Amino acid sequence: MKRILFLTLLFITSALFTTSACLAQQNYTLEAKRGVVAGNYNFWVSTPYFFNETNEKMPLVVFLHGKSLCGNDLNKVKKYGTIAALERGLELDAVCLAPQNPGGPWNPEKLVKLLDYMEKYYRVDHNRIYVIGMSLGGYGTMDFVNAHPERIAAAMAMGGGCSDQQYAGLSQVPLWIVHGTADRLVPVSASQKVVNGIRSNFGGNLLIYSELPGIDHGKPARLFYQLDTYYWLMGHSLDYRRVDRSFTIDNQTLNRSYSDNMQHDFYEEEDEAYFE
Repeated sequence: MKRILFLTLLFITSALFTTSACLAQQNYTLEAKRGVVAGNYNFWVSTPYFFNETNEKMPLVVFLHGKSLCGNDLNKVKKYGTIAALERGLELDAVCLAPQNPGGPWNPEKLVKLLDYMEKYYRVDHNRIYVIGMSLGGYGTMDFVNAHPERIAAAMAMGGGCSDQQYAGLSQVPLWIVHGTADRLVPVSASQKVVNGIRSNFGGNLLIYSELPGIDHGKPARLFYQLDTYYWLMGHSLDYRRVDRSFTIDNQTLNRSYSDNMQHDFYEEEDEAYFE
């Protein structure tokens, strides 16, 4: 009798787990794109489950990963970041583009060609394109925005810097720079240099800078799993250049990322970082 009861409970638990997994998978559709843009990055595209049920154009979030996820295995891009957050239950009413860099710094001209592809083949709102990246991806975010501010409505760069020494493009876009003071892979001075350059030369009216005391290189990755992060990004548009300062990022913000449904498997270490 005990064995029958145990097997029954096991069956019910398994069925509930399977149902929950299916429901999570229905929140988005994920496609791997390899070689579709000649000479460019391979990439993931995620779309909300209701994407084909509407004719409305949708926001596009571009996720740029760090150096440890470089290579030719697209599955590595799921290790942390926006795609990983979707797989852990994040519900994002936007299309997501997650390219994989085979190695070296991110190339802004390749990235802008991927935007052209997305606007051609998906219902992407040209006025609502956003970029978020960490480490090498933090550099990539700022380099991309600096080169093509006319394409980006808002951006967030964590634990990175900018390869260019001129920041005119960055000054034109609502930009949130996040860096921990205990970062041993990319020193906080890399972000400070950009922040000081924007503020001294352009005023910094669209800039937000969060310098987090005692925070290491990996912990800001928790922001990828917070819905508020994407709400902040998607609250901006090319139609109206202003910056939303209603959301705060501090050490407590990072700790809140461990919610009940997304508290495991955070990737909080970069093996290496790109330095200019």
